[in-house]
Amino acid sequence: MEGWGRVAGVSATVPPADPIPFTHRAREVTLAGDRWEGAGPPVVMLHGGGQTRHSWDRTARRLAAAGRRSITLDARGHGDSEWHPDGDYAMDGLVEDLVGFVATLDEPPVLVGASMGGMTSLLACGEHPGLAAGAVLVDVAVRVETQGVQRILDFLAAHRDGFDSLEEVADVIAAYNPHRPRPKSLDGLRKNVRLRDDGRWYWHWDPRFVDIPDEARRTARLDRLERAARAIDVPVLLVRGGSSDVLTPEGVEHLLRLVPHAESADVSGTGHMLVGDDNDVFTATLEGFLARVAGR
Repeated sequence: MEGWGRVAGVSATVPPADPIPFTHRAREVTLAGDRWEGAGPPVVMLHGGGQTRHSWDRTARRLAAAGRRSITLDARGHGDSEWHPDGDYAMDGLVEDLVGFVATLDEPPVLVGASMGGMTSLLACGEHPGLAAGAVLVDVAVRVETQGVQRILDFLAAHRDGFDSLEEVADVIAAYNPHRPRPKSLDGLRKNVRLRDDGRWYWHWDPRFVDIPDEARRTARLDRLERAARAIDVPVLLVRGGSSDVLTPEGVEHLLRLVPHAESADVSGTGHMLVGDDNDVFTATLEGFLARVAGR
């Protein structure tokens, strides 16, 4: 399905229990997403590198329950979206995919992006005036910390040969996020891995994605990011994980100098994966921003 509009028989104030899957044909790949019906500007959520759209499920459902239109999108090479035939996962392609998708919507959305998704949103907003009604950057800014970025890359690259079981997947995730409780049920992990014919579980993304050792900028130059940030003329909220090793308070201050009208917030007790670490606090923070910039 190209783009989306209202679904017959669905009230904007009574969202469906389950999202409506859709696909969007970008220039080089077909992207997969979910949408929840509602009112007001669409809220388009973009995940980080190595994640899928399902990292936003709890937030999207809560926004939909409040009557807002919510969309979650798998980036190229991730989740149910197609892998790029040439393994092109640089920032130019991610921005092009986003700009093309937004063109199918009936009004400018609020973009909510974590890490790689936030960097994509920053560039898209700064380089394409009028694209969005607002932007929320989740634990990412123009300046990110090399050590924290390397920890992400090491995690993503460590298991290209897959896992014997879902229990092993859960152990690896728990070691990466020791402050987050290990899930009692492993069923949710099936959204992040896929079982292949060899009987092993593999991450739900193209392993060529980690061939670019520049997460989350994906080869975008610092001067380009700074120019884009200065050009953003829509409301911006920067949300930092209080214990993040990717975005420091200094990185937050640098972005606020580039975008003087931006707001910032910290979510204490969370790291780079703050949306999953404390979803209730993050979503409440997001809802407050949406109420100020998108009405209701």
